[in-house]
Amino acid sequence: MKNKNVAFLTQAAMIAAIYVVLTYLFAPISFGEIQVRIAEALTILPLFTPAAIPGLFVGCLLGNIAGGALLPDIVFGSLATLTGAIFTWLLRGRRPVLGTLPPVIANVLIVPFVLKIAYGVNLPLPFLMLTIGIGEVVSCTVLGLVVYCALNRYRGMIFPKTAAL
Repeated sequence: MKNKNVAFLTQAAMIAAIYVVLTYLFAPISFGEIQVRIAEALTILPLFTPAAIPGLFVGCLLGNIAGGALLPDIVFGSLATLTGAIFTWLLRGRRPVLGTLPPVIANVLIVPFVLKIAYGVNLPLPFLMLTIGIGEVVSCTVLGLVVYCALNRYRGMIFPKTAAL
């Protein structure tokens, strides 16, 4: 049991670290009204391991802090990623493309409001939902499925069984 907890924490920490690095490296396109956050490709990982749920949440939280986001963005943007990760995990065992939808939907429903309220972006809400949605489809669905295909072949080696949530 102890080894499973260590594996769970290690996986979560590694996912968080990779998320932060990707957010920081691609910061110019990771924030704003039009964004393609490359790190969101990792939101496919709950299909492999429940450790991705806290890993993605902490990674997004730290990535937003490192990127200079305002407090509402840090809180609600991270909660959007957490919500997407939980629902992706619940969709495991089904078609991988379905696992890409929860983070897209969560971010489309939350991030535009954060942009308007926290940052005072003066663009219509439907336009912000469209731009955020397009960026999320590119990062979560297109890039996420690339990550899925690359990792699925080595599923047992990369993600050994860990303690369930």
